Amino acid sequence: MAVYSEEITVNTSGKGTYELSEKISQGLIKSGLNEGTVTVFCQHTSCSLVIMENVDPTVRTDLEKYFDKLVPENNPDFIHTMEGSDDMPSHIKMALTRTMEVIPFTNTQLCLGTWQGLFLWEHRRIPHERKIILTFSGV
Repeated sequence: MAVYSEEITVNTSGKGTYELSEKISQGLIKSGLNEGTVTVFCQHTSCSLVIMENVDPTVRTDLEKYFDKLVPENNPDFIHTMEGSDDMPSHIKMALTRTMEVIPFTNTQLCLGTWQGLFLWEHRRIPHERKIILTFSGV
């Protein structure tokens, strides 16, 4: 079994979802591996990863709106507000979702479903530079 790792950077323009599937596929080609798994890890605590519908963006818009209602800004119970009213809600949204996904691949293709994509989900309003670690294991 071989292992190949690389770091990718995602520059966000604020809240929203940013598809990573193509960048992961490019890393898979560079790895030279044909079959195995890729672990995708986000090194941040105010954004997350989500496998979601990649054809109709309204699905992701609805998800974001739902989470904004679930964890609203300006909650008077939040103590951690030093970095702005969206900071603590961003940490909670990250904790309710995931910072790591494992995706199988075969024949040098990610085994995502027809309508699936892997997205970085930025929970903060302002732009950020996000670091993602890709670790490919396989043959």
